[in-house]
Amino acid sequence: MEYLPAPAAPVQGHILCCQCGVPIPPNPANMCVGCLRAQVDITEGIPKQGTVHFCKQCERYLQPPGTWIQCALESRELLALCLKKIKASLSKVRLIDAGFIWTEPHSKRLKLKLTVQKEVINGAVLQQVFVVEYIVQSQMCEDCHRIEAKDFWKAVVQVRQKTVHKKTFYYLEQLILKHRLHQNTLRIKEIHDGLDFYYSSKQHAQKMVDFLQCTVPSRSKSSQRLISHDIHSNVYNYKSTFSVEIVPICKDNVVCLSPKLAQSLGNMSQICVCIRVTSTIHLIDPRTLQIAEIDGNTYWRHPFNSLFHPKQLEEFIIMDINRVHEKRKGAGAGARSNKHTLAEAWVRKTSELDTDHQYFCCTHLGHILNPGDLVLGFDLANCNLNDEFANKMNPQHVPDVVLIKKSYDRSRRQRRRNWKLKELERDREATDTDDERQYQDFLEDLEEDETIRKNVNIYRNADIPVESDTDDDGAPRISLAEMLEDLHISQDATGGEGAEMLTEFISTQGRLFQLQLPELVKGVVGIGNPGGFGNASSSSLQDLIMEERIFLSESVFPPKYSWEPGKAKSERGNEFQNLSGFQFHGKTKA
Repeated sequence: MEYLPAPAAPVQGHILCCQCGVPIPPNPANMCVGCLRAQVDITEGIPKQGTVHFCKQCERYLQPPGTWIQCALESRELLALCLKKIKASLSKVRLIDAGFIWTEPHSKRLKLKLTVQKEVINGAVLQQVFVVEYIVQSQMCEDCHRIEAKDFWKAVVQVRQKTVHKKTFYYLEQLILKHRLHQNTLRIKEIHDGLDFYYSSKQHAQKMVDFLQCTVPSRSKSSQRLISHDIHSNVYNYKSTFSVEIVPICKDNVVCLSPKLAQSLGNMSQICVCIRVTSTIHLIDPRTLQIAEIDGNTYWRHPFNSLFHPKQLEEFIIMDINRVHEKRKGAGAGARSNKHTLAEAWVRKTSELDTDHQYFCCTHLGHILNPGDLVLGFDLANCNLNDEFANKMNPQHVPDVVLIKKSYDRSRRQRRRNWKLKELERDREATDTDDERQYQDFLEDLEEDETIRKNVNIYRNADIPVESDTDDDGAPRISLAEMLEDLHISQDATGGEGAEMLTEFISTQGRLFQLQLPELVKGVVGIGNPGGFGNASSSSLQDLIMEERIFLSESVFPPKYSWEPGKAKSERGNEFQNLSGFQFHGKTKA
């Protein structure tokens, strides 16, 4: 039997280009790539130049027709804005890729490198790369126009507290900074007894009022004034004013409650000490350790005032102290504090050490006081009380001395304080000489009260070295574990987050790393979704991680760091430095 050989596989032949005669594989157009590009321009009709408008005052870009948005250079937001300019002409082609070409920030030029595809002659698909250049033109936005015309605000929140001490305002300032409620303000003005917050919209002002009512005991009222109106279009222009009054009680104030209020709080004594002011007023009875909380509504129904001015604090020395471990609760008594210890103490004024006169008192500071300690308090035995409820009290129920807090060396505490707080940028009036002392009192309160400290962002001050514990005088201190690193993001010429200059600090498991974002985001395979543009590599890494819109690959990290698969997941947190999803190994930066 004779076997026939299997037929050989057909070999594809070549044809000659109908234009230049070069041998090419067969294609629907019967033309080589060079001739096809010369005959057909798929980018025809797509503008190669455009204009974007930029406000130099607020550093925002105009998104037609009338929206101004914040965009950093070479960010995905700016990329989307530029693509919308040519969206209509891109409908005839298929957009494959888009990215920025680096330009000098001061050149007022933005260059986009686009890759498009289109089906041309006889079904052939042609891909082409081209550059679109945008000229950045300066244009002042409407909000900045109003600011320059001194007619910039439409709503103002006037926060007032009728007290001589600003402890509550210092605490409120830190809460505003932590929750970033100052970002929408046009101006913050400080006056003698409060702050004024100016806003461009009534909604932002109402948001601030709601925040104040949730964080400090207060009451508010609003009013509005007609500025102008158009009778034809029925448009009215108002300026709104919100007045917020905070209760005139601060920490370490001695107050006298009304008999009705004291009875409703569990038959506690009328003379109490304010140990904390948060969303409620926290009071403690120094005779029984009974505690109570008074909200804003209760206070305005049964108002009371402070009996003393903070400058009336006097220094006493503990002559003898006996801690009371058990004391019977009265009928209907409320809860007692577990953080304080009741004690009976004999004290003497430091200004009367040459005399034998001593004062007996009950105090809630038995857990920190010892014989020989210095303590600050108020002398009720030798003062003239001008209070409605205190004048009606039985003199036998009024204590001779009320102790407030233990006294430490202020200069030493200030010198070794290795932390700091941020402050609001505001217009100040003439600085009072007593403001610095009040601010130092607030810093000492943060060191002594852990409950208040939890609501405040405390930053480590690298300029002050950490002292050894051998020089400890017993004063409360804030540990390094409670401090945050003061992060600073480098800015480019436009005030945004630049592509080349941006540096972010990532604190992971107590180690501080310094990484350049262009290296770090080089391996991003998608932003927003896997089909997004991958060349917008200069977006803020922090924002991408926080919003969980970043897809990481092993090539993300520079060669000097190693990446463990499965451990580079983003975790949502209140503070960026608390993210623990990144695992780095290698040389750390001290």
